[in-house]
Amino acid sequence: MGPSLQKLLEIGGAPFVPRDADSTVETFNRFGEAGASISDVLRQKNGFFCFESALRFFPSVTVESSWGLTEWNLHDLWKAAYRGLADNVFCFAEESFGRQFVIFDGKIGVFEVETGDLKVVALSLEEWASKILLDYNQMTGYGLAREWQRNHGRLHPRHRLMAKKPFVLGGEYSLANLVSLDSLLIMKSLGNLAHQIHVLPDGAKIELKVL
Repeated sequence: MGPSLQKLLEIGGAPFVPRDADSTVETFNRFGEAGASISDVLRQKNGFFCFESALRFFPSVTVESSWGLTEWNLHDLWKAAYRGLADNVFCFAEESFGRQFVIFDGKIGVFEVETGDLKVVALSLEEWASKILLDYNQMTGYGLAREWQRNHGRLHPRHRLMAKKPFVLGGEYSLANLVSLDSLLIMKSLGNLAHQIHVLPDGAKIELKVL
């Protein structure tokens, strides 16, 4: 394990799944080197928050405070709402506003939950961790999430922040435009939005439905 991943583990909070819990970390070798690196991380700390909950690294199994990797990546949980846009990504972490850090084609990417767009951010998990550490505010939404929690209290472990008026539709990056919601509800609702963005012609009316 490289120094950046090790540092991320050191500064992360307590593991979602305690070391003495009766759980075995799944081997994600089917995703190549990136998948093997995820397994290595989870063997040392099985799921955790970083940067005052701005970054969640999913645990191997679902627990009270977090979905586990296998269940979170089930097609019928929330990916179906994206109607194909999220089918080829494996989500392993998420930031304040629900953006998913994913493996696809052996690379590390960001899945934009409001639009369904996908972009490469790193070629390895170590490079991803390095970029997170260098610019955690931009990469995780830390600044705004921290300010929101100062005003409203700590986020519920299963929650993320959602823009009342989506950012992609001109919503402001402001406290007034944010609400705390269950992450699964957010993903299903934004999946509906992303699908509309991809299928409707320019200028067509888009409706956000909180499902």
